[in-house]
Amino acid sequence: MPIELYVERVEPMHSFEFRWHPFTVDSSADLSNEPTTLVSFEIEEIIGGTRLTIIESGFDQIPAARRELAFRANEQSWPTQAYLVEKYLAGAIDLLPRDGK
Repeated sequence: MPIELYVERVEPMHSFEFRWHPFTVDSSADLSNEPTTLVSFEIEEIIGGTRLTIIESGFDQIPAARRELAFRANEQSWPTQAYLVEKYLAGAIDLLPRDGK
């Protein structure tokens, strides 16, 4: 399902931040007036490797009717996303389609 992201900051090989409407499973819902959360990816070199920190903030601004479901869904999916980033950086997966688009 397509989602909209609003890129806030990009510092190649260091950080990436975007805003979005978490847990948008109802494509007919109009979330244009709802606050977004901020997702930050921070990369730092450490002894023996690289540390990736993922922080999502702003759940306290999400309407109560969606807040708990959105938090639970995202809390469960970020470990999977971190694993995919690890595999991508190690060259084990290719995120681009074969035709390069």
